[in-house]
Amino acid sequence: MLFLLYETFKDTHAGRFLNFLRYPTFRLVAAGVAALLIGLFFGRRFIAQLRATQGEANNVREDTPDRHQTKKGTPTMGGALILLCVALATLLFADLRERVIWLALLWTLGFGFIGFLDDWLKLSKRNSKGLAPRKKLLLQTLFFVVGVFGILCTWHGGSPHLLVDTRLTLPFVPTRHFNLELGWGYLLFAWVVVVGASNAVNLTDGLDGLAIVPTIVAALTFAIFCYVAGSGLYLADLVAAAGGGQKLVSVPLWRYLGVPQVVGGAELAVFCASIVGAGIAFLWFNAYPASVFMGDVGSLALGGALGGLAVLSKQEVTSAFILGVFLAELLSVMIQVASFRLTGRRVFRMAPVHHHFELKGLSEPKIIVRFWIVSILCCGVALLTLKLR
Repeated sequence: MLFLLYETFKDTHAGRFLNFLRYPTFRLVAAGVAALLIGLFFGRRFIAQLRATQGEANNVREDTPDRHQTKKGTPTMGGALILLCVALATLLFADLRERVIWLALLWTLGFGFIGFLDDWLKLSKRNSKGLAPRKKLLLQTLFFVVGVFGILCTWHGGSPHLLVDTRLTLPFVPTRHFNLELGWGYLLFAWVVVVGASNAVNLTDGLDGLAIVPTIVAALTFAIFCYVAGSGLYLADLVAAAGGGQKLVSVPLWRYLGVPQVVGGAELAVFCASIVGAGIAFLWFNAYPASVFMGDVGSLALGGALGGLAVLSKQEVTSAFILGVFLAELLSVMIQVASFRLTGRRVFRMAPVHHHFELKGLSEPKIIVRFWIVSILCCGVALLTLKLR
């Protein structure tokens, strides 16, 4: 909104005082700070309202170690505060003319709505079952399809035409050397990334602060990728001249680093920054011992946002590094289920894998911090792909 205000008055005397809004670097930092301040300002009252509404309801999952039962009475659905901060900060500082912003918000808030239904059913029925997995998957697919066909596609001659790059970019490989064209099959792959990320974050949200810090680190990493792919920055580079030798030319930052261009990428970085700020504000209350749980309204939404960023930034494969902790949690559940059904044996003492470490005797804070460290390491490897191409 503020950027559109600047665009309206930029040629007037008042517009000169709003000139700083033209820079994405300022707006992404401002979005992060705004989301952080909103979260800290409203957080305590929001949690008090949740506690008053939910009373002494048991918000602890049944399929967890016994020591988790000591957390009974801790309010859930705190992820709604994250969504409020992300939405307000993004609407304030992003260029709302970019369709990718609306798609990112649609997937985030849409998946958050699914999580809200899940949490509400758990609270109203006083059990931890919530929304049936098949219904949850169906709703996730519905929001994905609405986003793709409602925003990324347009109709020409009676048939849909994709307005998205359907080529797959591989880490450590320059885009000018190799791109795997998936065509319409790209939509299925994108669905796996977005829905898979949403459910992976949901599975990870089992310990105090375990999911939110890897989310913050991942969002910060995506902000760098999005800014590189969508900024208007140019760098000087030496290229071969026609008559021999070399000459100095200016090349876009995304081309210099060998990544695909993303229209609106700099604005997506603003969205990423709002997730970072909102996540830090939530961590203030969610750090061990947690005063509030994220709930499915937060975990499904943040997972959908991160999966969406992986697709929109054209870093679908690289996101396996960025979302490494979440991927490991998801794979641990898949391995556990497959092993038990095929052999009758369990690979882990309990899945997701963070519960396995709990049952091995590690303290909750130690597990949490080590997962944070692994998340930072994974995102560091992902950032290396920017230059090693």
